Amino acid sequence: MSVVISEPAAELSVWPRSTRVIQEDLTVGGVPLGELAERFGTPLYVLDEGTVRETCRAYRTALPEAEIAYAAKAFLCRGLVGWLREEGFGLDVCSVGELELAAVAGMPAERIILHGNAKSPDELRSALRLGVGRIVLDNAAEPARLAALVGPDRRQRVMVRVVPGIEAGAHHSIRTGGEDQKFGVSIARGDAEDAVVRVLGQKRLELTGLHCHLGSQINSVRPYLAAVATLATFLAGLRDRYGVVLPELNLGGGHGIAYRSGEHALDIASFADDVRRQLARRCALYDLPVPHLIIEPGRAITGPSGVAVYRVLVVKRTAHRVFVAVDGGMADNPRPALYGARTTVRLVGRTGGGRSRRVTVVGRYCESGDVLAADVELPEDIHPGDLLAVPAAGAYQQSMASTYNLVGRPPVVAVRDGRARVLLRRESTADLLARDVYEPREQG
Repeated sequence: MSVVISEPAAELSVWPRSTRVIQEDLTVGGVPLGELAERFGTPLYVLDEGTVRETCRAYRTALPEAEIAYAAKAFLCRGLVGWLREEGFGLDVCSVGELELAAVAGMPAERIILHGNAKSPDELRSALRLGVGRIVLDNAAEPARLAALVGPDRRQRVMVRVVPGIEAGAHHSIRTGGEDQKFGVSIARGDAEDAVVRVLGQKRLELTGLHCHLGSQINSVRPYLAAVATLATFLAGLRDRYGVVLPELNLGGGHGIAYRSGEHALDIASFADDVRRQLARRCALYDLPVPHLIIEPGRAITGPSGVAVYRVLVVKRTAHRVFVAVDGGMADNPRPALYGARTTVRLVGRTGGGRSRRVTVVGRYCESGDVLAADVELPEDIHPGDLLAVPAAGAYQQSMASTYNLVGRPPVVAVRDGRARVLLRRESTADLLARDVYEPREQG
């Protein structure tokens, strides 16, 4: 008989909602993580379908009038596209690969938004061929480039990505609302107005509204409220100078999640209420109709739904530190190396020996910076063969994974109601070698 062990809610707050402590293991979606590791091997990503769907429904409840497009860059596969489609979401894509996968997986084209600061002609042609709902223009040259590709007797709906001059986000590399970065056109410098005028001059383009994205891992609604104020003022100026009233406003995503106990995620219900009030207030101030709101959460949907599972290979004690080396690392989770991200690590599959100690969990890759978690508490008797699990692993890990050292990327397994199924299979050595097509020239 399974024994469910009561555990403080705070200890499981960053794990998928279906997580339970049963005997010596954690279960997610009704399946023990130890069982999944034995069945599918490690490293392994586990994605809880129930948590994905519950989070989607929380967004829909908070913002029933808004359009919600999932940011595909966080993580994308055909199974996930199916869940999102069924929950009434659209997709925000930024490459021809994401675009084609979305189409193959059955996402209606009108629900797809194409982004990108440097879209290739092939990406633009693919978007037009598929009939995507909107293309977000990122610079002053794009309106003419895109219009030249639009066929006769057609019009493509577009938005202009503007820079409101608001810095937000957990790390300077993921702040995209300020002036000194590569995305969008500046309102303060006049570049945004110039881009809007260029779009209005193209008969084959229909300007539906403005887009902005402030950054990633934002845990407060304040930057969004500031952006709404700036964008409403800009919209009013466009109306007054050019007689155009834009019907849509896209506030992007960047909604933060908690990676460790005690951290705070962006509260979506409060975000929705505050943004809705601010938008209505600012539009009333300028006698503007309230535009249709669009948001693009990514990490907030899949991040809390995922768990990474690793197997310990080596425990090494040095003069000042204990290193616990696992069979994954920076190639399947580059966030700690890129952004200094901190996360939770937990022993699963057995109960530790009582006492704990501070260790540094490192990966198997040939880089001294391959550190997954520095100075975390793990049982003192940690040893090779043990399993470690890392929560909040469903976004920006598998999607950013590489094949460094010619190691294949881990599989992604979906769990729900006690069942597991593979979404992405493990990348094998044969897969990697198949790309190497060099044949030596015959001698003589």
